[in-house]
Amino acid sequence: MGLPVGVRQYDTLTPLYATFHDDDKTFSLMWCEYSDDFLTFYQSYITNQKKYGDVHGILCNGIPPKNAYTVSTIPWVEFNHFAVHLFANKEYYFPSVEAGKIVNRNGELIMPLSMTCHHATTDGYHIKCFIDTLNIEMDELSKKNCG
Repeated sequence: MGLPVGVRQYDTLTPLYATFHDDDKTFSLMWCEYSDDFLTFYQSYITNQKKYGDVHGILCNGIPPKNAYTVSTIPWVEFNHFAVHLFANKEYYFPSVEAGKIVNRNGELIMPLSMTCHHATTDGYHIKCFIDTLNIEMDELSKKNCG
């Protein structure tokens, strides 16, 4: 089974995320290149925040590459379900990932996570692999910062 007509396959995806402007309570979109090494990626994120974090407008560091996908955080809100449905753009095949407020429950940090994926490009197995990897990397990061 091949890809749907017009769908491109990428080896990596570039996260496109919002940065919050406290002065006027607006958001701008920003992106940084993917890296397999989390610390390299994180440093790129920090550099972008310092350089572009105060730039207002829709895209504060330029047009994102074609392999960009949406990652958003809602750190003020706990949720059990969150969904993004792009009814007007049926051919949007990139995943959308939303994370919520991290809370401490009985000594364990909990972060709500929601993913919206187009079934033409993603199935349950791929989501399971993503979540398994995310759990491992978050556990490792927690040990480095808290241990």
